[in-house]
Amino acid sequence: MSENARWTDEPLPMREACLQAAREAIAEHGLEKLSLRDVARRLGVSHQAPYKHFASRDHLLSEVLRRCYESFADALEGRERFEDPGADFDSLGRAYMRYAAINALEYRLMFGNDWPEPAEDEELYSAGLRAFEVLRSALRRLYGQEVPKAKLDADAMFVWSSIHGLVTLMQVKCCDHLELASQVEAGISDHHLRMINLALQGAAAPGGIG
Repeated sequence: MSENARWTDEPLPMREACLQAAREAIAEHGLEKLSLRDVARRLGVSHQAPYKHFASRDHLLSEVLRRCYESFADALEGRERFEDPGADFDSLGRAYMRYAAINALEYRLMFGNDWPEPAEDEELYSAGLRAFEVLRSALRRLYGQEVPKAKLDADAMFVWSSIHGLVTLMQVKCCDHLELASQVEAGISDHHLRMINLALQGAAAPGGIG
């Protein structure tokens, strides 16, 4: 069971039991085979029982995703904090990578699939936005000055996509087949964060998007 996800082995009310069963079904057979019928079978209840709490399979998945994003944002906000903005930004990057390593399934659900149709639910949007706001806030501290929103958002997207790229390569074991030098393999996360910091130092200079 992942460190941050909100699942439990205790007896649960039906709605919570459906969410846990959905998570287990996804872990075993992948997202494509998730269905309310399978959730009901796992819980030993009638096929109609889950429909009392979720209008469709996509509504169930939407709530699973919302909880993943809340867990992710909790991990980012709960990182070790530093008074120095640069050290704090580095801590944020490490918290991101640590979450992805410990919660691989939740990470893939958030960033490896399209959102389901009921994703217009404001709660899911808010949960996703909350994690992005953590990054925006850390960037504001790092720059130490007001920057145009377009520049702030562009730099945030650069940081997020850069770390996401490394995390994804590590999750699919791609790096295992690249015959990397041992010191590179051992220190790739540190190097990646250093390169991001160097890029941001340049981004803080006049010019660019804004």
